[in-house]
Amino acid sequence: MDHRYLPPPYPPPPERSAELRRRFAEEARCERPDLSALCLLIGAEADGSLDDAGIDAAQLELDRLAGELPYRPGGPRAWAEAARRLLGARYGFHGTPADYQRLESSLLHEVLRRRRGLPILLSAVWMEVARRAGAPVYGVALPGHFVVGFGTAEERVLADPFEGGRVLTGDDAGLLVAGATGAPLDESMLGPAPPLEVVQRILNNIRAWAAARPERSDVALRAVELALLVPSHPARLRYERGQLLVQRGEFVAGAEELDSYADLIEVVDEPAAQKVRQQAHIARAMLN
Repeated sequence: MDHRYLPPPYPPPPERSAELRRRFAEEARCERPDLSALCLLIGAEADGSLDDAGIDAAQLELDRLAGELPYRPGGPRAWAEAARRLLGARYGFHGTPADYQRLESSLLHEVLRRRRGLPILLSAVWMEVARRAGAPVYGVALPGHFVVGFGTAEERVLADPFEGGRVLTGDDAGLLVAGATGAPLDESMLGPAPPLEVVQRILNNIRAWAAARPERSDVALRAVELALLVPSHPARLRYERGQLLVQRGEFVAGAEELDSYADLIEVVDEPAAQKVRQQAHIARAMLN
């Protein structure tokens, strides 16, 4: 597809993309994956204007913001309030419903520039800034709405970066979950989200954004291919990649990916595998 007829951001050239994917796969397989590094590599794969100097500048901005947090302000609530005052009040990081319509809201370098984004990207800013300052901070993957937590389970304090870092009290977390799913809050939802889970959720958001815009199947394909580089990824991503390749007119490659997925699931679900093989056969027939 000719990107001249689509709004930016535009993807990087193939050589740059291959290098970014190599670095992303390497970081994802580290014993302790760096969340900010992975988010910035996602950003560079989606936005060809983000070069290595831009990646370094984004890391330096996170360092600079961390330097403005007070030294050991106190317990979890004091950390949450300090982050809210700095990031939410002084610098204006927050989100609005309109941010869900923008790809930039899922790209860390753009969130740092615009100070706007989706809950999970704003939470990434909170986590990375507070972590650098020594805070006991982590992501909390509530269904439908990502927030951050400070402190241990016994003294946990939650904050909502989408609302400028508002500290959640009482039933606030339960109301967020009920609003997103209609189900009650379960204690298991409040545990720390590992970096790779955060990354997969960010890539899921990018895929969802692109799914609503068929003309941006290029963005969806790049997000799927990055997600496939994360260890222990869902096998169904192979099916999604095959479908996207077929949708983009790459019938042979798409059919091969569909057949590979059918091989994976045949042992557990033979009827489903046969349906996928039929889709691969139809894709090859489109060449005639």
